[in-house]
Amino acid sequence: MAGFGDLNRVNTNVQALDAQLSLNKINRDLSNNQLRLSTGLRINRAEDDAAGYSIGTKLRSRVAGLEQALANVGDAKSVLDIAEASFSTVMDSLIEMKSLATQAANDTLGSEERDFIAAQIEDISKDINRVADQTVFQETQLLSGATGSPGSGTLTLVFQVGERAIDTLDAEIEAVNSATLFDGITGGIALNGASVGNADTISASGASAEDFRTFMGEIDEAISSMAQRVNAVGMVQSSLSTRELTLSQSISANQAATSRIMDADFAKEQSESIRLQIMQQTATAALSQANMGPQSVLSFLG
Repeated sequence: MAGFGDLNRVNTNVQALDAQLSLNKINRDLSNNQLRLSTGLRINRAEDDAAGYSIGTKLRSRVAGLEQALANVGDAKSVLDIAEASFSTVMDSLIEMKSLATQAANDTLGSEERDFIAAQIEDISKDINRVADQTVFQETQLLSGATGSPGSGTLTLVFQVGERAIDTLDAEIEAVNSATLFDGITGGIALNGASVGNADTISASGASAEDFRTFMGEIDEAISSMAQRVNAVGMVQSSLSTRELTLSQSISANQAATSRIMDADFAKEQSESIRLQIMQQTATAALSQANMGPQSVLSFLG
């Protein structure tokens, strides 16, 4: 900073150096201000705010994970919706089968009519197997049971529903086919014939009215079993809907936190920009005057 008597020296213009230093600082601050206005970010480099940059980066990483988890939840709901639709189709088939079996259990029908009904029941059994075989999502058969044990067991799907490794949700889908639904059928109606897809079909040829009465109880058990499957899927769907809401709220909260740390306050930055522009003009004028100062010493030589 220029001191007393510095204006009397011409070899080193201390006043001009001070004005130039001030102008350089103002230009630097103005440049940073324009960068914040152009990017919308208060922190563009780690040197702007090292701690804030570190915290903001972690928050952005968390938000990215939460957004992908939200997409995962959507995919998981799609998987279960497909399984539920097939469950509904199978349930309708069982209800139709129950109606036919009830009809065949009536002694007003003869053996020929019962054979016709038995053929219908066998076709419905095959349809159930076809539905199970065609219930696929991303090449995964959802109703075929555990991997390595097609047609039986339980398929377990692990959904990643959060940005942490521990944020998972398991969905268990039991195998659905004629064999699993009517395991242990007795009397004249039994599992018979070669496999269709992953399970046998129902054969009811030569069944009596009493056989069909027994079969009606088996159908009721199959319907109850399907209801349990639908209930299990419904509970997981409910959990996914809850996770969906929670994730949406977490994304909003973390984005707000990131914004408070990283984003620029435009009103503040615009006011600062005007102040710095005025200071820039003032410093430029001061530098110009300082450069003219040594000329006043020339009067001593006159």
